[in-house]
Order: sequence, then structure tokens, then C-alpha cells
Amino acid sequence: MGQVLDILALRSLVAVADCGGFHRAAAALRVSQSAVSQHVRRLEKTIGRPVVERQGRATAFTPDGQALLGEARRILAAHDEALRRLVGPERPAITFGTSEHAADLILPAITAALPGHQVRFRIDRTRRLDAAVDRGSLDVAVHLAEASSADGVPVGSLPLTWYAATGWEPPSGPWPVVAIEEPCVLRSRALTALTGRGLDPYVVCDSGYVAGVLEAVRSGLGVALMATAAATPDGLRERTDLPPVLPAALSLRARNGADAQVVAAVTEALHAVLAQGRIPAVR
Repeated sequence: MGQVLDILALRSLVAVADCGGFHRAAAALRVSQSAVSQHVRRLEKTIGRPVVERQGRATAFTPDGQALLGEARRILAAHDEALRRLVGPERPAITFGTSEHAADLILPAITAALPGHQVRFRIDRTRRLDAAVDRGSLDVAVHLAEASSADGVPVGSLPLTWYAATGWEPPSGPWPVVAIEEPCVLRSRALTALTGRGLDPYVVCDSGYVAGVLEAVRSGLGVALMATAAATPDGLRERTDLPPVLPAALSLRARNGADAQVVAAVTEALHAVLAQGRIPAVR
């Protein structure tokens, strides 16, 4: 037989039945509604007959769909039981997001705080992290509070330090700054602080990533305001002659329905690690 009943498609079909529709099924499975629709169409193509039909705004199963639904439940039960016997019980999965500025500090702390979970990480810009939390595709996210328009729970702050290449000397004219591309809290803070000192700053190089900022500063292009490292990154030195900048506050957001115990454990871990005041050295 050439036909195959796809496990993912069967799981979507059962979710449509259990959740009462495609939209709720997609939310429960954390996939797009179009993905659920594609799964159902795949099953219809396999058996050669419709399995769902529209009744006004509601979705109803055809007689063939009801028959397939019963088979799907039996197939999935056998599939999941076989996995439990062969692999062992599945660890609950948690998806955690953070901005890149704090990743070196935060990722190990979160892994240690959730030893019984399978933790997946996403490193992204604050606005995209907020959108992912709102969609439910991220369970928990932590980011620079100033960069977000959404309310979050304060969990600490990142101290900030000026860095330049070893041997770099300040120019006689405007000061070159290396920064993350806009919008970026540290970028705007750096320019504001230098302007307040009358140093006439300008962005000589911007990057989408912290690693790019580090390489540009090492090459001697200019100074950068970054999260304070436990040890000065290779090839750089701190510039204590520049105006101090207040630490950047971090906040935490959790999706609706997130496990309260997980959120509490993550919050406690962040409070503890951020109280140390410095992130591990970036090399």
C-alpha cells in the first residue's frame, strides 16, 4: 500500500475534534492554523474522501471523518505508548527567549533552574520576543525593559561598561561609536551619554549582533557601550574616562497559561544571577 497516515496530521485531526475547531487546535498545538488545515487536507487526500465540512461557522466531521478520528485516536495511543516504552517519559518542553545582550549570563542560569525540563532557547530582538510571547510560541522571555512597550516583571539589571580596543586612542574630533543597529537601548544610551559630555558622537559601524560589535571594536573602529563582562573581552579594555551609564533594567514576560512553577523558577534564577552584577567574559 502506498498510502500513509501521517502521525502529525492525525494529531492535528484529533486536536480539531477535542478543541472544537481549527483555530483552537492550532493554538493548542502551537502551530499556524494553515498548518492544521494542510494536515487535514493531507489526510483527505490519503483516504480519498472529505473528513470535515463547514456547517455555518462551525466545523463538523463527515461520517468518514468520524471513522478516521476513531482510528487516529487508536494509532496515536499506540504510537505514544511505544515511545514511552522505548524512550521513557517525555520531559516537559519550555521555550525561553532572551535578547542577545544578556544571553551569556542568562542561558546557563535557565538551564540549571529547570533540570526536569527540555529547554529550548530563542535569541532575538525585544519586539520579536514580545510578539512571540503574545502568540504563545514563547513560554517566557526576558529582555531590556526600555525596549518593550509591554508590561513585564522586573528581574534585575545589566551593568554597562565602555570598551575600546587595546591601544586605541580617542580622536581629536567626533567620537566614533560601534553599536547594535536601531532600535537598541544601549546604542541610544551611548550616544546620549557622549553627547552630554560634548564629545560629538557618531555611529561608525553598526551590527545586527553583539559578536559583530566586538569584532568592530577590536579592529579599532571606535568605542562601544556593552553589558559589563566578568573579565575584559580579549583585545579590549575598559574606558573609565567616559561618562558612566546607569544599568539597563531587565523584565520578564510569560505567555498566558504558562506553568506558574516554571515562571517562578525562572524568575528566581534571574534575580540570583543578575545580582552578581557582571556577565561571563565574551571572547
